[in-house]
Amino acid sequence: MSKRSRNVALGTLLFALAGYIAGLLTAPKSGKEMRRDVQRQAQKAKLEAEKTLKNLHSELSAMITKGKSKAGKAKSTTKAELGKALDKAQRAKDKAREILSAVHEGDAEDEDLQKAIKEVNDAMLHLKKYVGKNDQTKK
Repeated sequence: MSKRSRNVALGTLLFALAGYIAGLLTAPKSGKEMRRDVQRQAQKAKLEAEKTLKNLHSELSAMITKGKSKAGKAKSTTKAELGKALDKAQRAKDKAREILSAVHEGDAEDEDLQKAIKEVNDAMLHLKKYVGKNDQTKK
């Protein structure tokens, strides 16, 4: 899944949620019904964000493994840069795991999920530059 498609999917999800909430707020429902509907949609959005983060976590794990295997074969300057990219990716992966654990315990906020998704995306893009660069030097 490319960064652009993830951003489009995330944007679509956020706008759909905003539209749904706007519709709820203008609908003639009781306060109790409206609060229940908003709570359900918030939970649904949180589950979608969690699913996205899990998928990104898996992708990042695979990318880290690939990067580590290529690090030994890289030239010294590329090797140092790749090492930094791998460190950044590992920190993002660890943070994602912490957030996923917090979600299961009920301690994570939507903001934490979104921040972790962004960090994992950034780390993957950074790592892909060096893994791709290393692939091209072998050709």
